Amino acid sequence: MERFSLKKMEEYSQEDIILFVNSIFEVSDFSKSEFSLKFRIEDLKFKLRFVDLARKLENMSYVCKLTEINGARYIIIQKFTPKKQRKWLSTAWTPRILFAIVITFVMIDGYYRTSKTNSIIEIGDPLEMAGIYTLSLLGILGIHELGHIVAAKVHKLKTTWPYFLPGLPIIGIPTFGAFIQAKGLTINREILFDVAIAGPIAGLVIAIIVSIYGAYTAPVLDQEIAAKLFAESRLMEWNQGEPLLMTLSLAMFGKGGDGHQVIMTPIMFAAWIGFLITFLNLLPAWQLDGGHMARTLLSSKMHRYATYGSMLVLVLLNYWLMAILIFIMSSRNPSASTLDDVSPLSRNRKFAYIGIIILAILCAPLPSGFWSSILS
Repeated sequence: MERFSLKKMEEYSQEDIILFVNSIFEVSDFSKSEFSLKFRIEDLKFKLRFVDLARKLENMSYVCKLTEINGARYIIIQKFTPKKQRKWLSTAWTPRILFAIVITFVMIDGYYRTSKTNSIIEIGDPLEMAGIYTLSLLGILGIHELGHIVAAKVHKLKTTWPYFLPGLPIIGIPTFGAFIQAKGLTINREILFDVAIAGPIAGLVIAIIVSIYGAYTAPVLDQEIAAKLFAESRLMEWNQGEPLLMTLSLAMFGKGGDGHQVIMTPIMFAAWIGFLITFLNLLPAWQLDGGHMARTLLSSKMHRYATYGSMLVLVLLNYWLMAILIFIMSSRNPSASTLDDVSPLSRNRKFAYIGIIILAILCAPLPSGFWSSILS
């Protein structure tokens, strides 16, 4: 084993790799071609050994794949060249510049929304409220990405810093979320599942806290005043859908429902964006977080159907643009894949995915009166 730690990456030969694999696994058959090595292994406890092999081979510029053919397990090893990042992604300044732009956009959006709300009912100083709004929204997104990063570190998977995406302040939403990129190969389904689930769960916790605080501080207008403001077009009905978790937050303080006109303050809007982004991420589509989780349970073909189903849900909720975006992106790069195509997902993770489906429903921006119509 020492001979592998002493050699430089470019000095490893096929003979070195053959010896290395034989030192880890019980190999019953072997074949080699110009571009690959193929080992039939008989080990029953192969999952953790394969993880160790994959990590070491990656550092040696080799990639291995564990697959099953006619009931037999094979490891296929090939030489690979690490994929180069695009220049604008590889520079350390890119995530910082994007983050600064997003902070600026969110502050502008928060200031505008507070000023507009103050024209109806005083909720606070625009600059101060913009700061709270920015902390709330970027807290949800930042903790979401931190969840991914922590889970990746637990599994010894290197990632980039988060890239925050600027949005359309004032006329839309000030940020379209954030993403990170893995710097290594995802070895098995459990690693893919754990990294995927950690982000939405972490971000959702903050979104719920923001929603409860927003519901507590949200002003409620008298019906007569609300009717007058509607008539003057100074107040408009919220028609973007309301997540059940937001409805429950308002219900905690006796707000919402018939006869109450709750103002959508910037804090409530931050929570709404947080729930929306969580819902989108939990869809079993493409390479969204929910898509990664679904792929650990479904075949490539079934995952494609799940993506189409997610697009249909978005169309029904009137989120056409997101459905079109998923369609375009999934046609280019449909789903994630792991090196270990044999090891199944653990039972606890399968149960956890049922919880993910429930959370997606709770975060969905459902039309007003949806639940009452279902229950009636």
